[in-house]
Amino acid sequence: MRSENYIYFFTICGFFISLIFSVLKSTTPMDFALFVIGITLFFYLFIHLVLIFFFNIEPTISDSFNKIDVETIINYQISQLKDRENYINKLTKSIKNLKDEH
Repeated sequence: MRSENYIYFFTICGFFISLIFSVLKSTTPMDFALFVIGITLFFYLFIHLVLIFFFNIEPTISDSFNKIDVETIINYQISQLKDRENYINKLTKSIKNLKDEH
């Protein structure tokens, strides 16, 4: 699972937990807003710390991208396309010749 999904999930959980806590403990609208913002921010920052320390960093594309292998595969595919194009051209010429004969 991607790390962004954890961030989204824990932020939303923190928001709803803060709503419940704020409804139970706040007496003024300002307290309500501060509790919601503070607890949601805590959950948001906490999940970032967890992800930093406990998730392996995904390899970058330069580590997993082998340019030489990709170029050889692409060159092979290009040669196959040229061969097929030549074959199709020969077929169309032969069909044209058959039409011209009749």
